[in-house]
Amino acid sequence: MQPETPDLRYPIGKMTMPTTFDDIYIKVAIYDIETLPAKLRTVVKGMSVSQLLTPYRPDGWTIAQVVNHVADSHVNAYIRTKLAMTEVEPPIKAYDEKAWAETIDAKSTNIEDSLNIIEGVHARWVEFLKTLSLEDFNRTLVHSENGKMNCQRLLAIYAWHGKHHTAHITSLKEKMGWN
Repeated sequence: MQPETPDLRYPIGKMTMPTTFDDIYIKVAIYDIETLPAKLRTVVKGMSVSQLLTPYRPDGWTIAQVVNHVADSHVNAYIRTKLAMTEVEPPIKAYDEKAWAETIDAKSTNIEDSLNIIEGVHARWVEFLKTLSLEDFNRTLVHSENGKMNCQRLLAIYAWHGKHHTAHITSLKEKMGWN
């Protein structure tokens, strides 16, 4: 029997929703969002252009595309969180993240701009998240593809999302023997 090949798309496993959503879970998820910028900056520090242009898996995004995607995605998440807190069931539009990853700016190896965006957005987002009550996380928005979702789900997705993409980079670095 051959050992199972790991799914390189999900180095930390697929996202699963928490079974309980309480103050402890919220604090841990916010901590994950708060610490992502420094972790991401550390994992890409000193990478060469050729390393940044290396896909993390066959037919996958390059490291630069991953970093630029996190900036795009988390800007949207921050805005979605604020919309949910300031409007009644606001509609949010899905976007084609694969198409976004193919744009010139998303393919750029100048990831410093995206790292700065991630740092700034996360600082604002965390400051905002820390003011929300457990009840606030029950507020909902309506996603154009996934329907109604609450902010508990939004928080859980993005706490996982940052770790997921950081693991893409660390897994590739380990595989390639990059320090």
